[in-house]
Amino acid sequence: MERSLRAARVATYVHFVLCGTLMGTWVVHIPAIEERVGISHATLGGLLVLLGLGAFIGMQVAGPLTDRLGARIVVPAGGILCGVALVLPGLARDPWTLAGALLVFGFCNGCLDVSMNAHAVHVEKAYGRPVMSGFHATFSVGGVLASLAGAGAASVGLNPAAVMAAMGAVGIVIALGSARALLPAAPAVESPVSGCPEKTGASPADTRRSAKGRVWLLAVLALMVMLCEGAANDWSALHLKDVLGVPAGTAAFAYGTFAAAMTIGRLLADRFVARFGSMAILRYGAATAAVGITLVALGPWMWAAFTGWALFGLGLSGCVPQLFSAAGHADPSAAGANVSRVAGLGYVGMLAGPAVIGWLTHLVALNHAFVLLTLLCVTTAVAAGILRTGSDRTRESEMAPSGH
Repeated sequence: MERSLRAARVATYVHFVLCGTLMGTWVVHIPAIEERVGISHATLGGLLVLLGLGAFIGMQVAGPLTDRLGARIVVPAGGILCGVALVLPGLARDPWTLAGALLVFGFCNGCLDVSMNAHAVHVEKAYGRPVMSGFHATFSVGGVLASLAGAGAASVGLNPAAVMAAMGAVGIVIALGSARALLPAAPAVESPVSGCPEKTGASPADTRRSAKGRVWLLAVLALMVMLCEGAANDWSALHLKDVLGVPAGTAAFAYGTFAAAMTIGRLLADRFVARFGSMAILRYGAATAAVGITLVALGPWMWAAFTGWALFGLGLSGCVPQLFSAAGHADPSAAGANVSRVAGLGYVGMLAGPAVIGWLTHLVALNHAFVLLTLLCVTTAVAAGILRTGSDRTRESEMAPSGH
């Protein structure tokens, strides 16, 4: 393995950790900023929509730019912008300045998110084996680092703006320092990575049209999967507290259980993708998630709920990386643009998940509202055939019993 390719993989890990850390730094300071600005939870919820809107716009801008200029330029630029913008919410003094700060920070975060995922696709293609899930696992590691740093800063009474400025400055240094290790352009390497398109006799124009249609189908699946993730983020702890009557301190472990299972699943997923193919990971992962959330919805006991949230996180863990990877490999010359479509629509699902479940609670009990997530997971499992590749068909034929 060439040293430059190994360095590019390490640099990709670094940027995923960086993205998770910068976003996590904002998240852990939300309570302090909300109190200082003097807004209600409802107002904060509305302002968070601007964060998502900014991220969506940034994704659509950065994707095509990554294809045009190369990841070596766009990825570190996204990291630098994100580091600079991180301090803005910490400086906000009223709802209007916080709204502008979140819009800008969301835009910069979206730029970094899509460009680093597009680069991850190129690294995976050059490696010739699945590595995407491992990158997504390190994003979660960044969130853990941010929570530890935020807890330490809060314990000594540091100003949130100072902490966010310091973390942003460190992020800028890291983005600049790791830029040279990134791949300058999409490598012209054919690889057997599951999810790559097969060569056919179709014209380039027909191939692009087919790839574009496939990418939008992947985007719809990403919307459904990430809607499930978003619902778990905001409603898992409340489910144990309000539905099962579990003390708040214990209920908080529901999200931790979900997040830990998702992180572990992503650390292991690449090995299973190499063995069974991306289609199997999406299909059986979504099916496992359906079983888990159904257990949450119908189980009357605390430990059944914890088990369900763990299965839900484990099942969903490998789904999004496979969808991003498949989008990038559908047309390597437009990997950035394709990933931006899938990530953008997926991000809409992430933001919509909590709101959709909240709306359903006006009609049914919270645990019964989770049945919608079961239906989305089942639909994803049924539609997983979109990731079927030639290697999947070969694998199935080898595993089929002989008729002789």
